[in-house]
Formats: sequence, structure tokens, C-alpha cells
Amino acid sequence: MLKEYHTIREVAGPLMMVEQVSEVKYGELVEIELQNGEKRRGRVLEATGDRALVQLFEGSSGLNLRNSKVRFLGRTLELGVSLDMLGRVFDGLGNPRDGGPRILAEERRDINGVPINPFARDYPSEFIQTGVSAIDGLNTLVRGQKLPIFSASGLPHAEIAAQIARQAQVLGKDEEFAVVFGAMGITFDEADFFTADFRRTGAIERAVMFINLANDPAIERIATPRMALTAAEYLAFDKGMHVLVILTDMTNYAEALREISAARKEVPGRRGYPGYLYTDLAQIYERAGRIKGCAGSITQFPILTMPEDDKTHPIPDLTGYITEGQIILSRDLHRKGIYPPIDVLPSLSRLKDKGIGEGKTRKDHADTMNQLYASYARGKEAQELAVILGDAALTDDDRLYLSFAEAFEREYLSQARDENRSIEETLDIGWKLLRTLPRSELKRIRDELLDTYYDPSNRAAEEAE
Repeated sequence: MLKEYHTIREVAGPLMMVEQVSEVKYGELVEIELQNGEKRRGRVLEATGDRALVQLFEGSSGLNLRNSKVRFLGRTLELGVSLDMLGRVFDGLGNPRDGGPRILAEERRDINGVPINPFARDYPSEFIQTGVSAIDGLNTLVRGQKLPIFSASGLPHAEIAAQIARQAQVLGKDEEFAVVFGAMGITFDEADFFTADFRRTGAIERAVMFINLANDPAIERIATPRMALTAAEYLAFDKGMHVLVILTDMTNYAEALREISAARKEVPGRRGYPGYLYTDLAQIYERAGRIKGCAGSITQFPILTMPEDDKTHPIPDLTGYITEGQIILSRDLHRKGIYPPIDVLPSLSRLKDKGIGEGKTRKDHADTMNQLYASYARGKEAQELAVILGDAALTDDDRLYLSFAEAFEREYLSQARDENRSIEETLDIGWKLLRTLPRSELKRIRDELLDTYYDPSNRAAEEAE
């Protein structure tokens, strides 16, 4: 029998102080019964001596201090896991929001998880094809990696997230692949877009969705990514599946963290965010990876919108330190009508070299990637020079690279929202563009690869042999 407390002493916004309590632990679930019999839930944020600070999930409106009862449930926030989760849509606390029944759980798991032992981690080394050339060809995603997308207000990160979710696959192996999608603080229209897109394309059959709306409580927003990652860990490490976790929008998550920190009257850090923002984000990002001897893996694609397009803002800044690179979306490319507007020059996948090459993608991948980067960068320099000095100041070589940069954006970066390019198609488009440059300019590609791929007839003869 759970002990009831009638000792609520103070309520401030979503926080409630309960006194004269005993054996209460941090993170413990709380049930509050109002005078009219309505029950609400909360979580212990702080337990000091005989006092407990409780964060309410549903808010404090209508709560009577004298006549309300508080019960501490002796357990933390948990998620019931089973393969029945696939194809379902849940809210940020793991309750069904698709009209279906509650799942029959094989077990219940603490959503805070357990850190992966660094010694047990396996190095990410297998290519994941997203069907997006700017990622697959130049910023390759590797199984077990955490690769965030840095976006900004008004850019199509939602469309990119949905496209990656329905297209991503591990090549060359007949292995089960699943997507866990966690959305935090999104609008009803965005939630409707994601669920409708997943159902329209059939991606919902291999997906688990957790959706927290903008008008849902901040504490639910804090729980959403942990719910998603708990489901991912079950599918990956218990059921041997390769799981892609997409989390959007981490900025909304950090804002909720700041809101709760301010309510607790904590000393703020940079731009009002709590000083433990780095630690908190790391607890989420570091739940990606592979474990030695385990067939499954978790690959993370966090998405965040940079306030005021500022890469030095605390959220993208700290995320960049924790993760293995970043994909940066460009407002200039978006204005040109290019989708996806991925700016490949500042973007980076630190593990791309481990997931490409012969037996993984193709033997010419690394060389062509380096050459495309170099040629596009030179074209962008020529573009800037033309803006400052005018076209008359450009040399013939400058004009050649300027033309290359324009073609690169138009043919390589740009693709349809439902276009799923294979890695072979992506590499072939790269060679088509490189053939517009003299062979003598392709200094980053080995001669044996140029002999095979620069002249299409030579490649056709080699494949025939």
C-alpha cells in the first residue's frame, strides 16, 4: 500500500513542493489525486531531507494544496517494449496516440537507460544509404554514427527527415532495419505531415513514432527522446535490428530544459541555458553506437534549428562537440530552389572514410569525393570574386569552375523530394560533372581510376571483362 501525503506546501507553475516525505528518490514517478478525484502525474526533480520537488506532467491548474493527495510510486518513468511497437504512434510519454490499443509489453524499461561500456563499443564502419546524394556521396552516414542536421527556421528539415526515414537502408546484407522517430515540440500540422507521410509511403510498417506537440508539457518534451532511445535499444540490442533514430527538434528539447531550470531557480549558464546542458545532451547522443558481438546497432540523426542561423549558439555548438560531424542546411541554396539545401563545404561526417571504398560503396568513392569538394570550393571562390570584381575579372579557369559549381548544385545537390538515388547513381553523377573539367585538373584522383572512369568507354570495357 502506497503512503499518501497531504503536505503540499507550495505550487509554482509546473513545480510542486511536498514536505514531510521519506525514502523519496530522484526521478521517481508521482501520482497526485485532486479533490474531484482527477489523477495527474509528475516526477521528482529534487529530493532533499524530508522535502521533494515535483515536476507536474499536466500542469498545476485546479490543484488545491489542502485537499490534494500525493503518492510516490517507487519507480522511475518506464516504457513497455515489444515488437508490437513497430507501426505504432505514441505520445512523448509512451501512450498510444494513433487510436490503437496499448501494446502488450515483454518488459518495462527505465527510459534513462544504461551507458554503453566504452570497452564494449564496436567501431562504426558500415555504409548506410539514405538516397540523398549530398549525404551519401560527400558526408557519408556510417552504421552506429551520430550525425546531426543543423537547420534554421523556414528550411525544409522536416521533409529531409521524412525522406531519410523512408529511404535509409543498409546495403549488401539481408538484415532487419527499423526507424525510431522522436518529435519534440512540433506543431499539429508537422505531426500530421510526418504521420501521413510515413503511412502514405509504407515506412510506418518498420517505424516507431513518438510525437510531443508544442502545447504538451515541458517535462514530456524532456522524456520524448529518452522514450525513443529506449525503444531503439530494445530493437537493436535485444532483437538484432539496425535502428535509425531521428530526433527533431533538439532546440525545442533544450528550450524545455531551460524552462524547467528557470522554474527551479538554478543559476543560468550561456544564454540562460543550464550549466549541465552539455552533459544532458551527451546522455542522449551517446546512446548511439554498436556493441561488440551484437548484431544490431543504433544510428542517430538529431535535427536542430539554429536560433538566428547562429552556429555558435550553445545548442549547435555543444552538439558539434559531442557528435561525429554535422550536416548544415543553407538558406542561400534554399532561396535558389535547391532541395535538399545541404551546404557541403562546412558540413562534415568524421566517420565517412570508414564507410566507403571497395566492398562498401565503390573503389572510386574517396577520390571522387575529394575532387568534387575541391572543385566546388574553387567554383564558389570564383563566384565570390565575380560578385566583388565583376565577371570581367575572371580568368578562363575561373569561369570553368564557376560553371562547374552551378552544375554541381543543379545536378548533384538538387534532387526530388521522393527521389531515392543509389550510391552508384550518386557516384556516376559525380563523374559526369568531373568530365566537364580537363583531366589535368583532376589532381586528387589516382591515374588508374581516371583511366577507368574519366572515359566512359574504358569503364564499359572493364565491366564487360
